[in-house]
Amino acid sequence: MTISLSDVSLVVGAETWLSDISLDLGPGAPHVLLGPTTAGKTSLIRILAGLDRPSTGRILANGADVTGKSVRKRNVAIVYQQFINYPSFTVYENIAAPLRRGGLPRKEIDSRIREVAALLHIDALLDRLPAELSGGQQQRTALARALVKDADLLLLDEPLVNLDYKLREELRAELREIFARRPSIVVYATTEPTEALLIGGRTVIMDAGRILQSGATAEVYKRPATVRVGEVFSDPPMNMIAGRVAAGRARLGSSLELPLGRHLAALADGPYIFGARCGHLFIDRRADDDLAIPGVLELAEINGSETFIHARHEETSWVAQEEGVHGLALGQPVTLYINPRHLYAFDDAGRLAAAPSGG
Repeated sequence: MTISLSDVSLVVGAETWLSDISLDLGPGAPHVLLGPTTAGKTSLIRILAGLDRPSTGRILANGADVTGKSVRKRNVAIVYQQFINYPSFTVYENIAAPLRRGGLPRKEIDSRIREVAALLHIDALLDRLPAELSGGQQQRTALARALVKDADLLLLDEPLVNLDYKLREELRAELREIFARRPSIVVYATTEPTEALLIGGRTVIMDAGRILQSGATAEVYKRPATVRVGEVFSDPPMNMIAGRVAAGRARLGSSLELPLGRHLAALADGPYIFGARCGHLFIDRRADDDLAIPGVLELAEINGSETFIHARHEETSWVAQEEGVHGLALGQPVTLYINPRHLYAFDDAGRLAAAPSGG
């Protein structure tokens, strides 16, 4: 099955929720919708499901126009953020619900239920009620009910957002394997760049109801087409600083300078925005040609085994991601280092002009 969206827009009252969405979806690798909360991901998923109708544009399934076709007439399965299970049904009956509506024989229903329950590691929980399950087990039940349908289109709207960190990590790894086995078109919405990278496949970057860039996930990550894509597909957002190139050198801000080499060597003279991901900034020098960025510590944010170090240099805040726990005092002088080989350059219109070879 293939699905094509052509110039799809959604206007609600005076607000435009989706604008000129054109997208081709097929089976195989999952399609990840990545963007902030107001990007339009849920609106697009509801239109794909047939829950809402676009204001303009068309949706084609295998070449046939299904724009006005209701969700009841489409072979679609949806998993939401919340654990949506029937509270009075056992796990077995929750998973069985869509199959019973389809009138399948009892033996086939039982076989499918036990197969998908084993896949999601809830086969020992089939006789329990949802209230007796943990959050992760409830979401696995909801996933099983969606997967058991063998739907042509599987839509997942931030399905792991309400789970704790450990459960999210477990399910992310499992979902990637599960998607690889399914013949369905899989569309997975998330606000988290890390999740998009782990799910893999193809990523569609969305912002304010528009598609900014789409393509193979690794390629979009390595070569963000614009400043905004670089910000969205980084967590924390990519560090950005205005600069200028002249006579074979780049000046970042008012005082940072470096010679142009490697991927930056072909930049023409003029204004640029330079970007760097936080994982490429450090508090110790690692190479002779590292660029030193002196600043003042604004925040040391400890996140498990990592520390995000926020420092201000002139008018620009920089964030470095360091392994380990670093006890630093607010307001103290701190110098961050980045190697020029990790810098991105965007032109004065915000379009990618140069990218590191390794991303």
